[in-house]
Amino acid sequence: MRKVSLTCICCPLGCPLEVTLEEGKDPVVRGHTCPKGHEYGRTEVTVPTRTLTTVLPVPGGDPAMVPVKTAAPIPKEAILPAMEALKGVTLTPPVALGQVVVRDIAGTGVDLISTREIPVK
Repeated sequence: MRKVSLTCICCPLGCPLEVTLEEGKDPVVRGHTCPKGHEYGRTEVTVPTRTLTTVLPVPGGDPAMVPVKTAAPIPKEAILPAMEALKGVTLTPPVALGQVVVRDIAGTGVDLISTREIPVK
């Protein structure tokens, strides 16, 4: 049996969580005050995920950079491969809000999308 202490990041409360892991059993999460905290604790110790956010260049755009993010969280271990996949990626303006920038980033099944509209300069 193993116990993991976490702080929930799902809302401003920051509940202190204790997750108990026992072979062959579902994780037991204690300390959460809502269902989101329970799900966060369970996921964080079994298959941690993160939303990737970064910026990409848009030569000829105004501004010349666009913020982007994954459309859904991706496995934590896929963050570095996803960033590697973005090396050399540039966009051509105009860029639409929610435009798919990279499909299936790093084989995760999740698209990278723009989070801002970028018009032509």
